[in-house]
Amino acid sequence: MITIVDYQMGNLRSVQKAIERVGGKAKISSDPNEISDAEKLILPGVGAFGDAMSEIRRRDLANPIRDFVSAGRPFLGICLGLQLLFERGFENGEHEGLGILGGDVVRFDLPSSYKVPHMGWNTVEKCTEAPILKDMAIDSHFYFVHSYYVRPTDPSIVALNCNYDFDFCAMVWRDNLYATQFHPEKSQSNGLQLLEHFRHLT
Repeated sequence: MITIVDYQMGNLRSVQKAIERVGGKAKISSDPNEISDAEKLILPGVGAFGDAMSEIRRRDLANPIRDFVSAGRPFLGICLGLQLLFERGFENGEHEGLGILGGDVVRFDLPSSYKVPHMGWNTVEKCTEAPILKDMAIDSHFYFVHSYYVRPTDPSIVALNCNYDFDFCAMVWRDNLYATQFHPEKSQSNGLQLLEHFRHLT
């Protein structure tokens, strides 16, 4: 069973349906005990970094999420759920994140020919052989919607890069922790393949 963290940020049902499409079972929960005790955990999200952290703290979910990751069980962050793992976000001021990963989250500063938010399909470049990227084709496309991107302190955790005027981190991997800037649940066959691999992690 995969538990999806409910903190009122993002379309939780679309993530749940994608897990079900690849034969998995998923439940949506905001119960700190259920999150701490989950078999596998997904932290999704769409919206502002500061608002999301305020909601996570209000629901007493920060420590259960940290404890889950520390326990070594499979974890997947999606979009804002990637960004919240870092130490700081700079959306409408400076906000403290979960601090599970070192680094910060900053806004794209791009030439006028590039639109912000970065929205739509883009190719990614594999940097490591993360288990959930098994059999992923070169130049695979995934679906992005974001104005901010992560800058990890440790470059070795970057599993995928994406280019939007410059290379930015599209996915991180460290031990049991995986997190993507793109939305696998919106990325058709490539995203479903990634979720299928996540479902089978132990």
